[in-house]
This record gives sequence, structure tokens and C-alpha cells, in this order.
Amino acid sequence: MAAVVTGSKAPFSLDLYHVSEELGFLLPQPLEELPPYYQPWMDIALRVPELVRSHGLRSCIHKMPLLSSQFLERHRELRLAHLALSVMTMGYAWQEGENDTVETLPRNLAVPYWEVSQRLGLPPILTHADAVLANWKKRDPEGPFDMENLELLVTLPGGDSVRGFFMVTLLVELAAVPALRSIPIVINGVRCGDAEAVAKALEDISQSIQDMTDALKLMQVYVEPSVFYGIMRIYLSGWKDNPSMPKGVVYEGVQTEPMEYSGGSAAQSSLLHCFDELLGVKHEAKSGAFLTRMRNYMPPAHKQLIHDISLQPSLKSFVHQRASERLSQAFQLCVTKLLAFRSYHINVVSRFITVPAARARQLRSQGQASEGEMISRAPTALEERGTGGSGIMTFLKTVRDQTRDAYLPETGKDSQSQKLT
Repeated sequence: MAAVVTGSKAPFSLDLYHVSEELGFLLPQPLEELPPYYQPWMDIALRVPELVRSHGLRSCIHKMPLLSSQFLERHRELRLAHLALSVMTMGYAWQEGENDTVETLPRNLAVPYWEVSQRLGLPPILTHADAVLANWKKRDPEGPFDMENLELLVTLPGGDSVRGFFMVTLLVELAAVPALRSIPIVINGVRCGDAEAVAKALEDISQSIQDMTDALKLMQVYVEPSVFYGIMRIYLSGWKDNPSMPKGVVYEGVQTEPMEYSGGSAAQSSLLHCFDELLGVKHEAKSGAFLTRMRNYMPPAHKQLIHDISLQPSLKSFVHQRASERLSQAFQLCVTKLLAFRSYHINVVSRFITVPAARARQLRSQGQASEGEMISRAPTALEERGTGGSGIMTFLKTVRDQTRDAYLPETGKDSQSQKLT
């Protein structure tokens, strides 16, 4: 039901933030083709894995014509262009692994990439907004959103595990849609003092976060850890806080000094940022700085939504003042479910990064490259880091522990002892 707010202030709504009622942060109906003028881009972008495998991607890009971005007129055209240029850039940078990286992106790639990025308000590197939010199509347009009916528009080296990784992440985004729809109900309910509406909306958010965790569990079904660690991960890595590219990359024709950008990261999803701001989760010092920086890798409207949620009256204070058992339990359950999601994410990272990294070190120390060849050739510089550049396990555990601090104080100990399922 629509909340009635007091005074002249308009009700909080998602309408201004490019958030779909059905798809959340996903780009609705992404384009599969660009205008014919840009076919040289698509011809290469659609072949990145095979061109990397044959060591021919860099030479193909060097022969590519320098195209103007001025004929890209619609938002979806710009998003597909950014996606195509992004996968070309990641393949170009990492074609030969960590030992033969590049210092410069050629002008015919860098200039249009920069122009498209400026128009979208996104950085010139592959982001979550590209690889997940704008990189999908249904095989059967009338069919369901499930793994069997979803396909990528463009991909990176790693075969079926790349599709699995991005599509499972997309399903996590979709699972959050009911929670996103409930955020305005919470905000408007707090504004007008409707404790029942807030409690019901928080219960819906809790269920949605549980559904996100359940969707994330599909990662172990559709992604092979050795493929993710040994092949895929480098192509998601950036040139900030990365020892393989300590100076960053020069975007030729844009500026003469190198620029540094982080690689793709789960922290670039707007979902948990929204939940943190709504529930009053505070991230301090280093972890907070990284999360704040990741907001610059989101579409500007989504970043603005997070900011505007942070400006609303405190939900936690409202719950505390109302002293409603249902409301308090609903709030506590939201924190519990968010904590459970972050705990499970740590398990996923351990399975796909920490364990393979330990195995790779063992193989190298033993001089073996046969049984574990795929993981032993993974980039050593990233062993303890996420693709976004963070020291990953320390960061994730810190963020999880700070989530725990969001519990209501008088029942915090009881809530913390709840089994996180």
C-alpha cells in the first residue's frame, strides 16, 4: 500500500533512480547489436575468448578503426558499447597473463572507451554494471529467469564457468528485487509513523535477502573453482592496487599519465550498499573507504539512490523508539539475514580463491604443473587479493563483523547468538 506522508514532502520512490519494479538494478532488455557503423567493435568483442586463446586479440585491436561515439544515441546503445569495449580492454590487458602486461591502451580503443564512459558516468574498465547488469538475454523471451533460459551477450575466457559466474550473480540481483521494492515502504512508513507498514516491509526484505543467499549457493553448481581461479579471475582484475600493473595504464589519446581503476567486485553491486544505509550498518576506516570508492563504479542513478537512502530519518532509531515487538523482531531478522549472506559469501570466496590459492602455492613449491596445471598458472600477484584490489578475506570478515554491530542494543546479544541459516 502507498504510504501517506505528512507535510509537503513527496513520498520516497524508486522512479528517479533507474530501478525497475520487475528487474531491480538490471538493465531491462539489453540490446544485442549496435548500429552497423560499430560492427568492427562487435566483431571483436564477440570473439574475445578465441582471440585470447590464439594470442591474436591485441593484433586485431591494433587493426581496428578509430570510431567516434557520436552515433550512439540511446542509453542501451551506450551500455552495450561500454560492455563490448570493456571485454576487449580486459582481454587486451591480460592476453598474455601477468608476465606480459601492457602499459598503454591503443588510441582506437582508449578514446571511444573514454567517451562512452564519460557519457554513462562509468569508469573505463569492466564493472559489475557491464558484466552482470547489462550482459544478459533470454533464450526464450517468454520463458523464466533461470539458468537454463539465460545467456550472456559477450563473454571472457573460462567457458561455461564464466556464464555460470555472471548468471548466478544476476540471479542474486533478481532475488533482491522484492527487497528493493520494499525500501520506499520502509522509508515512507518511518516518515509517517506507520510501524505496521515498516514491520511488514522489513519482513519482506528479510525473505528477499534469504533468497539472495539461496541464489548465491548456485555458484558451486555452475562455476568450477579451478577455472575461476586459474583462468577467469585475471580478466576481472584491474590496474589499481595490482602489483602486476603497479603504475596503472595509459589511455592513449585521453591523457599522457597512467590511470588506475579497480577490477570488477561484488562491492560494485548497489544491493548491499542500499541495505547497509537502510539498516544503519556503519563501515569504518579502510573497509568503509573501499566500499565508498566502489560506488564510483556504479551507474550514477544507482549511486544516487544509495546516497539518498542515507539521508532519510534513521530506521534504527524509529524501531528503538516504537518499542514494538513485531517491529523490533523484523529489524533484527533483517540484520541476521544480511549477516548470513555475508558469511556465506565468505565461504564462496574461500572455495573459489583461498583454497585454490593454497593449492597453487603447494604445486609451485613442489615443482608440479600437471595435475593442478590450471590453478598453478594463475597470477601469483592476486593470491591474497580480490579482483577489486582488496585484501579479500580480511576485508570481508571486517565488513561482516561491522554488520553485526547494527543489531538493536538491548537484544543484540540474543540476536548475535542466532544460528545464521
